[in-house]
Amino acid sequence: LSAAAGVGGGLVQPGGSLRLSCTASGLSFDEYVIGWFRQAPGKEREGVSRMGTIDVSTYYADSVKGRFTISADSAKSTVYLEMNSLKPEDTAVYFCAASWVVKERHTNGWRGKGLGLDYWGKGTQVTVSS
Repeated sequence: LSAAAGVGGGLVQPGGSLRLSCTASGLSFDEYVIGWFRQAPGKEREGVSRMGTIDVSTYYADSVKGRFTISADSAKSTVYLEMNSLKPEDTAVYFCAASWVVKERHTNGWRGKGLGLDYWGKGTQVTVSS
């Protein structure tokens, strides 16, 4: 099995948009919930969003609600994070991660620092600056 990998980071001006992609090679969307965390300099890692399934709800951190949208293309084993109206405080390294769906039915691994999640991708830098 391959860890999820995120691509698509970069530099964008405040108010701009970016889309991150995470290809979960070898992970079934029926067995794993995929989502995104981020870690800003000097801050703890925080959950941003997880993709919902039939029995697991989609989750967004309060700080990104209404601005970020998570989606998935199961045929491509890819989860996307569309980030709009970006703010300087969104600057961070973004990581995609996967958690066994059975755990996510009873808890939300994205509330917190992501301890106990099963797979992590390499981080991708997102910088929001003028």
